[in-house]
Amino acid sequence: MGRLLSDPIAKAHATAAPALAATGVTKFYGALSVLAGIDLRVALGEVVAVLGPSGCGKSTLLRVLAGLELPDNGRVEAGGAPVRGPSPERPMVVQGATLFPWLSLRANLEWGPRALGVRRASEIADELLDATGLNGSADLLPRQLSGGMRQRAAIAQVLANQPPLLLLDEPFGALDAQTRVRMQEWLIGLLAERRTATLLVTHDVEEALLLGHRLLRLSHRPSTVMEELVLDLPMPRGRATLSDPRFVELKAAVLTRVLDA
Repeated sequence: MGRLLSDPIAKAHATAAPALAATGVTKFYGALSVLAGIDLRVALGEVVAVLGPSGCGKSTLLRVLAGLELPDNGRVEAGGAPVRGPSPERPMVVQGATLFPWLSLRANLEWGPRALGVRRASEIADELLDATGLNGSADLLPRQLSGGMRQRAAIAQVLANQPPLLLLDEPFGALDAQTRVRMQEWLIGLLAERRTATLLVTHDVEEALLLGHRLLRLSHRPSTVMEELVLDLPMPRGRATLSDPRFVELKAAVLTRVLDA
């Protein structure tokens, strides 16, 4: 694997004890090989972006890491323990919010902690409503929220269980460009504050570079990790970063790699 740039913070993340690790992960669907020996690791407080062409198996990889599917070969570990099935400690957020439509926003945020027997569910919901800027919408149903608000709420819902790891499958892909940038800025701040280990699957180079400490670039199916790029840009990143000459240069370099693959 090659390194594009050198960032001491990202290097420290990469060598820390992983919150998530995959070694030699393969996945077949019948005779179709989808994943062909994936190795990766994500440390606490680190955002690792996974970029790859359409149909290469990015979502399959996330499902295996979440424990929703088992690998045919290789192993997945979370916090040093083997992953053998789904867990609230490895929640996955997909494109399009997955809130309970019959519950208010507050009730959606309280649902996970209450199901786990946590007594301070209301307090946790209040903290997340404040962190997501949704305080004034606590009593609304999901259908009464905008797309960006629903997606913020969906991420808040899984964070209510205070998981050490978050798996994101193109969570902002359905949003318009303006809302998407605002959501990316919001997520950067939230993850930095909570030090949640995060694996983000995306097909958007700009999004990967805005959010990631490191970038893993996958090959066409059957997928392998072609390259690991350490992203040498200061955090937090946001709208101002898009016009930073270093960001523009980095984006051009990654796009060249993607187009030449």
